[in-house]
Amino acid sequence: MAEESFQEKTESPSPRREQEARDKGQVARSRELSTGMVLLASAGGLMAMGPGLYRAMAEMLEQGLHIDRQAAFDPALMLTAAAAPLSKMAVIFTPLALLLLLAVILPNFLVGGWIFSSKALMPDFSRLSPAKGLGRMFSKHALMELVKAILKLLAVGGVALWVLWDARMDLVSLANEPFSQASTHLGSLALRIFLILAAATALVVAVDVPFQLWSHHQQLKMTKEEVRQESKESDGDPHVKGRIRALQREAARKRMMSEIPTADVVVTNPTHFAVALRYKDGGMRAPQVVAMGADFLAARIREVAQEHYVPILEAPPLARALYHNSDIGQEIPAALYTAVAEVLAYVYQLRVYKQQGGAAPQAPRELDVPADLDPLSNAQ
Repeated sequence: MAEESFQEKTESPSPRREQEARDKGQVARSRELSTGMVLLASAGGLMAMGPGLYRAMAEMLEQGLHIDRQAAFDPALMLTAAAAPLSKMAVIFTPLALLLLLAVILPNFLVGGWIFSSKALMPDFSRLSPAKGLGRMFSKHALMELVKAILKLLAVGGVALWVLWDARMDLVSLANEPFSQASTHLGSLALRIFLILAAATALVVAVDVPFQLWSHHQQLKMTKEEVRQESKESDGDPHVKGRIRALQREAARKRMMSEIPTADVVVTNPTHFAVALRYKDGGMRAPQVVAMGADFLAARIREVAQEHYVPILEAPPLARALYHNSDIGQEIPAALYTAVAEVLAYVYQLRVYKQQGGAAPQAPRELDVPADLDPLSNAQ
């Protein structure tokens, strides 16, 4: 049961999954929204531009039926006479065509957004599989589409029956009207019925748009395993990341060890902590920490310092304060200037003693280390 639940698509799609679907051209689309907007645009355009179109077409037809005798026997003139009405018709219907073009394009922006994906143009031979075709025919999605088509038929068909029944007396009265009046009356009645039927598709659209958004969301859902795998690919494998961090720490440790020979002194705890300090007169504003470590690493720092004859001074309070309040490559805290200055003074005196001889300098014992910088003093 645990394995089955782990493979069920129960997780919402991640932004990466949604973007990959968009790159493949897989977005929510509502054909009913496109159809409804085209019908409404057609009905509205005919209602607004219908009288003008009717007059223009009647005038064009009347002019087309008046053919000059010379044009009837001259093929060149006949072509000219035929081209003029066609160009005029193109101009007449251009506004309506632009309105319908807008009605076709606009739904793509409203649901799913506008995308262009070359992947959607690539041939998919898996769609030619009869088995997969039958699977799609009898899938849950196909069943929902069938139910939606039946509801659409019932809704639009019901509205159509109601409109025709309501207009039955107007349709019967057309037989008693003169032809010119009856044709005008029939045209306005047909446009009104068409507009009502087009508006009825809004009921279908109100159901189809949320359904398509929900269906697209369901198709993109992920299993727990897919979420875990994507997280691993995005953030990196924890084992690999741990190995990288270990290598980075090792590289940083090697760089730190290579700096110890340049240090002026190593201050120790004596065994728990070790901090290597360096100071160049005129080149630095304050002494700098070049290496620090605790326990095993502190022992290694002392070994490298001994190998390169770097002085080692046991000063537990100062070593603890430097370890807990300093960073490698950074200057020491200002509160420790006095204590470190005494240590460096001792180191310089030790160098002079080794070079010139004389009285051996005494290592500083009581260093001025603020109690708030020494964790052991705070603990006490």
